[in-house]
Amino acid sequence: MDEAIYEKYISAGEIASQAREYGINLIKPGVSFLDVCEKVESKIKELGAELSFPVNIARNNIAAHFSPRHDDKHVFKKGDLVKLDVGTHVDGYIADTAKTVEVGSDKYSNLIKASSEALNIAIKNMKPGVKLSEIGKIVQKKISSFGFKPIDNLTGHSLKRYVLHSGLAVPSVCDISNRSRPQVGDVIAIEPFATNGVGHVVSGKGSNIYLCNKSLRSRLIRDKKSKIMFQRYKKRFGSLPFAQRWVEKYFKNSDNTLRKLSFIGYVKHYPQLVEQKNGMVSQKEHTVIITEDGCEVTT
Repeated sequence: MDEAIYEKYISAGEIASQAREYGINLIKPGVSFLDVCEKVESKIKELGAELSFPVNIARNNIAAHFSPRHDDKHVFKKGDLVKLDVGTHVDGYIADTAKTVEVGSDKYSNLIKASSEALNIAIKNMKPGVKLSEIGKIVQKKISSFGFKPIDNLTGHSLKRYVLHSGLAVPSVCDISNRSRPQVGDVIAIEPFATNGVGHVVSGKGSNIYLCNKSLRSRLIRDKKSKIMFQRYKKRFGSLPFAQRWVEKYFKNSDNTLRKLSFIGYVKHYPQLVEQKNGMVSQKEHTVIITEDGCEVTT
């Protein structure tokens, strides 16, 4: 990896780490989701990076993919199990990291520990040429040792410049169909999820997170106004996910426009990912760079 690119990955990782811990310390009973997200996003920019996706707050049985609207009224409550997922980039080189915290109680401390230790052992065994299915097997064994289940359809992922999910998938279970092996210089986000549910997520309500991603169907659309709005979104947000509240800030009338662009296929609206039997979910995530003899954590 080129030294200049390496330094950008390291810088993005350091800022993501600082922003993650800053955000975790903000999460208390009565504090609003919106306040935490906006403060963390501002902190990232203050520290010299940009956002690679909206700050995610996934509470309790929601495993991933939720960011508050501009008018969101959710507040944290005692006993909530909160996943804070933070993404940064420096010149397109991305860091992705997450941590779980329990609000004002410790009922789920072992569940939090399960995903954390699973991440540690995955990092310890990550190296060039390793079978990612073997990493999944190790993660599954560790989470199971706590009496919980890994989520079988959520994976870690490789990162490329301005691309959040770029090919390689790091499972949390022994997936023999996954024959991928990382190489030196690959950048990977490893993120085990543990649950006291059945270990599978399904699509829920909308997440308020979007992506400019024209579909085959959208090519048939002749609506000039929609095409103009899509080009404005594409210019502002590029190839990375964006939040409804960002659209409201820059373009106004966000609900109608996003609804229309999603319907005709210009924009993808991510669903919330909810544990199938409403089990509680914990997550821990770091970004690593694959080195000659292992990997280096950037976050």
